[in-house]
Amino acid sequence: MKKLIFIFFAFISITTQAQEKKWTLQECVNYALDNNISVKQSELDLQNSELNKKDAFGNFLPTLNASATHSWNIGLNQDPVTFDAVNSTTRNLSGGVSSGVNIYNGLRNVNQLRRSNLEILASQYQLDNIKDNMSLNIATAFLQILFNKEQLKVLEAQQLITQEELQRTNDLVDAGSLPRGDLLEIEATIATQEQQVVNAENAITLSKISLAQLLLLEDYETFDIVDNDYQVPATSILNESPKTIITKAKEARYDIKIAENNSEIAEYNLKIAKGALQPSLRGSYSFGTNYFKSQLFDTPEFTDQVSENKSHGFSLSLSIPIFNGFSVKNNVKRSEINVLNTQYQLEQANLDLETNVYQAYNDAKGALKAYEAAVKTEAARSEAFNYSQERYNVGMLNAFDFSQSKNRLENAQSEVIRTKYDYIFKLKVLEFYFGIPITTLN
Repeated sequence: MKKLIFIFFAFISITTQAQEKKWTLQECVNYALDNNISVKQSELDLQNSELNKKDAFGNFLPTLNASATHSWNIGLNQDPVTFDAVNSTTRNLSGGVSSGVNIYNGLRNVNQLRRSNLEILASQYQLDNIKDNMSLNIATAFLQILFNKEQLKVLEAQQLITQEELQRTNDLVDAGSLPRGDLLEIEATIATQEQQVVNAENAITLSKISLAQLLLLEDYETFDIVDNDYQVPATSILNESPKTIITKAKEARYDIKIAENNSEIAEYNLKIAKGALQPSLRGSYSFGTNYFKSQLFDTPEFTDQVSENKSHGFSLSLSIPIFNGFSVKNNVKRSEINVLNTQYQLEQANLDLETNVYQAYNDAKGALKAYEAAVKTEAARSEAFNYSQERYNVGMLNAFDFSQSKNRLENAQSEVIRTKYDYIFKLKVLEFYFGIPITTLN
């Protein structure tokens, strides 16, 4: 019984801990990379590329095939001596092996192997690119939850202050120091704040669901993240010039690497297509033997026939393309067009990267200035509210003007939170281009 009780409480403890688990950003990213469908599909693409390389390597190896045939003829047959038609039963057994190898095929096998190596690299770049983009999406959803939670804290704090003001106003109204209209104004403010709190709680729930869906989790109700009070991170990246960040981004980001790789693959596709215009030479060897038995006459023993009927064959086959309905030349032309297309894509990828880096750089600088301005505004609004509160407490300010002062402070506090997380996100995007991991918020 004691053991059962111990197991029961241990189970309850484990269950409670599982329900109270809060995810860090690193845990969210790691879980997404391990379970995301797009990541898994990209990993399968990488496996296919590795198989394609094995196929390309196999083109250098000779083929080897074996064959055997065993047949019976019962009934009307031709006498092999008199050539007369007779009824008899004959049996024939033949077998052999053959091998062939490509000696020269316009270097297509060489170029196919080199292309397959590039395709493996392209698949790896694509996989890493998907992981990077997934990490960025996870960080965005994670920051959205943090923003909504801090927004709720501000609203709840303001609601608490308003509740205290309601009690104080009610006492002053009862004492005849303030008109009843001031009390009604405070009550209306409380009703508005209650609605704002409900909306903020709903926003938190929806943002949690959004992140849980990115993680492919089904338990939305108990899912939560570590909600530490994240501060604006110290960074020196804004001291770097956009050109320096662009240079670093070209080394770190996979968009450019993928475009460069695709351009090289297109070049090898063109070489392979041109190889079909050249002659090809193939060598082959075959070995065979057979065994024959008939009722019409005696035949040598099986082992004797197999030994005596051996045959060897050697051949060289030269194929020279002359005319094939323009298919080869058209393939060459298509490959040339594709080479130009991938070169344009590489140019566009470089232009897009430069544009994105400049945009991210300016966004981060603008977001920092907005955050600093919001902090100053909040400080000024806080002093103004304290002054309004002092005047309101002594009856020198009516409830409406006091409520307006408090609303301005609430808006300033909300703006600080908004600009804070907007700056953190835009800063992480800029660091993302610079090659700094996105999973660290402090």
